[in-house]
Amino acid sequence: MGRAFQNRKESMAKTAAAKTKVYSKYGREIYVCAKAGGVDPNGNLALRSLMDRAKKDQVPSHVIEKALDKAKGGGGEDYSAARYEGFGPGNCMVIVECLTDNPNRTFGDVRMCFNKTKSKIGTPGSVSHMFDHSAIFAFAGSDEEATLEALMEADVDVTDIENEDGHITVFAPHTEYAKAKQALIDAFGEIDFEVDEIQFLPQATTPISGDDVAQFEKLLDMLNELDDVQNVYHSAEIEETA
Repeated sequence: MGRAFQNRKESMAKTAAAKTKVYSKYGREIYVCAKAGGVDPNGNLALRSLMDRAKKDQVPSHVIEKALDKAKGGGGEDYSAARYEGFGPGNCMVIVECLTDNPNRTFGDVRMCFNKTKSKIGTPGSVSHMFDHSAIFAFAGSDEEATLEALMEADVDVTDIENEDGHITVFAPHTEYAKAKQALIDAFGEIDFEVDEIQFLPQATTPISGDDVAQFEKLLDMLNELDDVQNVYHSAEIEETA
């Protein structure tokens, strides 16, 4: 789990730099989350976490407030979630999560990215069964036993806990997100989470090398430039060249 998550963190750092439209992507996600679960972050844990993450990524407060105001109005765009799966360069597995107001357009745009990078878009479920859909929380700490005890007392189905370099990382099924987060807050007070999100983590990584690396990075860049794309998950592990 740890190796796959580390690769994912490095990939996130790499692709975050390519997200030229990060503000609009956060704005769209906050709008959808607030419209679905309410605009009060105290009553909508997913919204509160999303707003915290946006602030950490230096999204201006007016962008967040505009998305909340739009959700309060009840009108506006009717976005829906869409997920596409396929095989990237070197046969690595790729999952693309989108929010779209036009699924046909979004599917065409995502398929074009795959087609232009020697990749193949697949059917729903073609690769997602090879990923764990996990809630992940990382925070400063070293008491792994106290963390596990707090989660077990709250009846949270914990997948894994890591304790490395003064940081605790908790993995749980995505369905346990709210319960796990509340259990951690109840046990340790308000925590400054370094990671607080739901991700697809590959159960195994796929080494890629040579020309596939350039094609893979091109695929990531093309996908991240699409307005509708929110997240890209993959199993690729770039092999170091000597």
